[in-house]
Amino acid sequence: MSTNVFVSAFRPFRTLSLCVDNDTSLSSIYDLLVEQYPELPHGGYSSLDLVLSTHSGPTPPAHTLISSLKGDDPSNHVNLRLVPRCRGGKGGFGSQLRAAGGRMSSQKTSNNDSCRDLSGRRLSTIKEAKKLAEYIESEPARKKAQQEAQRAKLEALEKKIGMSNGAGSSSEPTAGQKHRLDDTEYVEQSKELVDNVKSAVSVAMLKKKKKAKTAHSDPSPSAASSSKSVVAAASSAITTAAAATSAAVEPALESPATAPVAAAVAVAAGVASA
Repeated sequence: MSTNVFVSAFRPFRTLSLCVDNDTSLSSIYDLLVEQYPELPHGGYSSLDLVLSTHSGPTPPAHTLISSLKGDDPSNHVNLRLVPRCRGGKGGFGSQLRAAGGRMSSQKTSNNDSCRDLSGRRLSTIKEAKKLAEYIESEPARKKAQQEAQRAKLEALEKKIGMSNGAGSSSEPTAGQKHRLDDTEYVEQSKELVDNVKSAVSVAMLKKKKKAKTAHSDPSPSAASSSKSVVAAASSAITTAAAATSAAVEPALESPATAPVAAAVAVAAGVASA
């Protein structure tokens, strides 16, 4: 009884149909293929780099008969493929796969923020919303803690200032309380110092303007000498006023509260000397 064998090959060989007996082996079918395609390699079937295989299952050996390939199939044909033989390697592929799998598992990440839930929202958006809600809920407690810290800092500062000002005379701190300054002499001296500074600065500025106008209108040597004498006289007057102001201020400068006034007087004296 004969069987139709369909052999599908690779390019440039086309599919071939053969009618052979059921007791024909695969090696005999290859010899028939060589007769049809002389370009195929010749020699023993077992030593060639080409092999005939079925579309599924392991590659059958060379002495396999066509009848065994049919099995329980009632049809009268068999499909074969002519494919290159895959030579075995040295092994160790399984251990390489296990090592690569271990490296891949060690590099796994738990960051799933870019994923989405069933409603389509990203997990990162949901996490940010939860963090914002927690932050808003903890806002009163955070403000209360901040106020308590500021109050404790202020109390410590008040105690320190109260101890330094009281010099041990009073155990209760006096810092942070409002006090009224009733020293009329200090107030008068402060006003006088401020007025002297203002007048000294005004005189200096007027003399400088007059000097500029004189030099611009009359550039002669006599005018220059007269302007120099006026400026010298103004400078001596300002210096005298600054010295008198400094002498008047010296008794009041001994108090720490007059430090700003002393600084103003020093600035005025520098302007006058310039």
